[in-house]
Amino acid sequence: MFTETQLLHLPHDNDGVYRTLLESTKAIPWKIDWATKRYVYVGPQIEALLGWSVGTWVTVQDWADRIHPEDREQVVKHCVELSIAGVDHEADYRALTADQRYVWMRDTVHVLRNAQGETEALIGFMFDISERKITEEKLLSLQRELEVMSYKDGLTNIANRRRFDDAMAQYWERAMQTQHPLSLMVLDIDFFKQYNDYYGHVRGDQCLIDIAQMLAQTLDGPSDLVARFGGEEFVVLLPEVPAHIAHQVAERFMRQLKEHPIPHPGSPHGQRVTASIGVGTIVPQSGTQSIDFIEAVDQQLYLAKKQGRNRVVSQNIELSRPAFFAGDATAPGPVLTTAAQSWRQR
Repeated sequence: MFTETQLLHLPHDNDGVYRTLLESTKAIPWKIDWATKRYVYVGPQIEALLGWSVGTWVTVQDWADRIHPEDREQVVKHCVELSIAGVDHEADYRALTADQRYVWMRDTVHVLRNAQGETEALIGFMFDISERKITEEKLLSLQRELEVMSYKDGLTNIANRRRFDDAMAQYWERAMQTQHPLSLMVLDIDFFKQYNDYYGHVRGDQCLIDIAQMLAQTLDGPSDLVARFGGEEFVVLLPEVPAHIAHQVAERFMRQLKEHPIPHPGSPHGQRVTASIGVGTIVPQSGTQSIDFIEAVDQQLYLAKKQGRNRVVSQNIELSRPAFFAGDATAPGPVLTTAAQSWRQR
């Protein structure tokens, strides 16, 4: 490569060797006098890439004016601050072409300083990085698609357990800060094993898909979330929804299930698929945990099954805080019931 001295005196080099070499590359060399902010030299390759003739690159304002408006302020500020500080740097931005398109460019900048350490000139190269940016955008798009897929249940195409866990953590924290209610529905399809035994797993899968779609159609709020919890269990998160509304949502789904019956000869409830639903609502307090709330709602589901299935059992949930929050640093956390312990083992 070229030494600082060779680049510094590039425009006045008599034999033109270094200039010929530089101007034969795809990288576009340039030099700016810092005192005047004027271009001392710009490689002729600039015209082939951007369409602007060398003569139109007079001052740094010409460079700034040709940066995309969305990039301009940040890029100019970044470059000016580091140039004043005497720090070499890079900048990526979209540059305006003469035919009013934008091309992704990268400037690599070397700061030349005088004997007193003051900035004297800037020399650097412009590179066309459009292809690289296109590749990066494709990779980002693929990454986003994979992230979405990682949050979806492969069968029903609704949210999966991982998405539910993330959403619960987020909604729980928000409800604790705002002291707004958070409601949860836990749903289990009644006698699903018998359904699978009678119809086979293909029809069983379709039943799960139909239930998931009905649940999704039942929801109103933009932040409501329905997820497959595992097997024939589903959960519905209802942020900022009070208890009576959450109960209404559950009953609305039960009506949907009745109005659009899925035949089930092994069911004692009209020979159709039914569901048992536990519903709970809480305003989280400091020191309480979402896992205990889920366990409490799961106990409502257990009661719905115990009372004969095909019903909704709901309750306002209050969790007692561990004694630690009352000042006893040695006290254990809440003791789980047998039903709650079995939930954790699922």
